[in-house]
Amino acid sequence: MSTAFTDASSIPVADLLSLAGRSAVVTGGAQGLGKAIALRLAEAGADVLIGDVNEDQAKAAAADIAGRYRVHAEGVHMDVTDPKSIRQAASVAAGELRGIDIWVNNAGIFPSVPVLETPDDTWERVFAVNTRGVFNGSREAAQHMSASGGGGVIINIVSTAGFTGTAPGLSAYVGSKHAVRGMTKQMALEFAPMGIRVLGVAPTFVPTEGNTAAAAARPPKEASEATALMTNSLIGRMGTPDDIARVVLFCASDSASFMTGSTLLADAGQTI
Repeated sequence: MSTAFTDASSIPVADLLSLAGRSAVVTGGAQGLGKAIALRLAEAGADVLIGDVNEDQAKAAAADIAGRYRVHAEGVHMDVTDPKSIRQAASVAAGELRGIDIWVNNAGIFPSVPVLETPDDTWERVFAVNTRGVFNGSREAAQHMSASGGGGVIINIVSTAGFTGTAPGLSAYVGSKHAVRGMTKQMALEFAPMGIRVLGVAPTFVPTEGNTAAAAARPPKEASEATALMTNSLIGRMGTPDDIARVVLFCASDSASFMTGSTLLADAGQTI
């Protein structure tokens, strides 16, 4: 039996973006894009669980968020390649935050290695984190949301690399993100009867601690090209993590209640 999604036609604008009373999980949320997303969700009223392989940073991020917005925030260790680790983190969210309404699959890695030089273990690691990690997280989230009977929304951070080729050396990353776009569509089909929406958000390359360090570690010419990619846009400025976080907030809110299966480009026109 299909579960009808909210008709938001009569909801005031001020309430459409409110996440008060809802609980969110953000993977890879200790810094960078993940933390920016968690901050916006918390500002909108959601309690938040930060899952990250760096537990200390996750706890610090949670403390910061709780202090800023007076929501309940938890930081826990989470390895998205390990289903047991995800189950444990989800159990904390279900218990401490009283449920899971929003799950953001943000954790990802992007080593740069030319195809002919890519070791098997590097390829496998990228797909383990970026693709299998999304599958593991989505499956766990959907189980909790379905069991609660309240539905929810799963948001996958895809990247413009899920739409087109990108800088040399990122074959595994591009492949992994194309796969996540496909999973977003398929999961939307399978989870709709449970009242669960599934959306993707595809950012362009914005400066975060992780990708800025990665760009700096590349040869000077490649680093310059990466910086140019971050800087050049049709809107005339470099993107920020919060530019992406606001799109995720829209997806998580009732403003997007008529949307599922889509991947929204947040790329300042890069893919035109």
